[in-house]
Amino acid sequence: MRKALKLETMLLGFTTLGMLLLLIAAPLSAAEKGHDDKFRMFPVEEKILQETNAQRARFGLPALKLDPALVESAREHAVWMCSTHNLSHTSKMVGENIALGQQSAKEALSDWMNSSGHRANILNIGYTRIGVAAYQIGENGEIYWCQQFLR
Repeated sequence: MRKALKLETMLLGFTTLGMLLLLIAAPLSAAEKGHDDKFRMFPVEEKILQETNAQRARFGLPALKLDPALVESAREHAVWMCSTHNLSHTSKMVGENIALGQQSAKEALSDWMNSSGHRANILNIGYTRIGVAAYQIGENGEIYWCQQFLR
């Protein structure tokens, strides 16, 4: 475990690459999440959302609302990047930030905020919704990060 990020693994079946591991820990309660308990967010995803909205608040922008469909889309894309070992953007019509290898949500956000294009997505006043994901292959594999944005 690095940078005090407590992780468990959830196995997802992928035949050609063996098992894909999702970074998770115990789900947060609805009160801790601040949104509907019908959709399950993992702590690493919550941290990405919190860090993103903290950056927006620093610039006087409203918080992005979590969109379950965008979370599913971000998760699917992160799984695809992991399974193909390909860091590339989705073909879907969304704003998107992707990253590879950062060990925490805070580190991923820091790298995105230090990149003009990624920073522009995070601070885009037109975006109101977000989906996030983080996946890794194997216990010691690199982490693939994904944020997706819509109006």
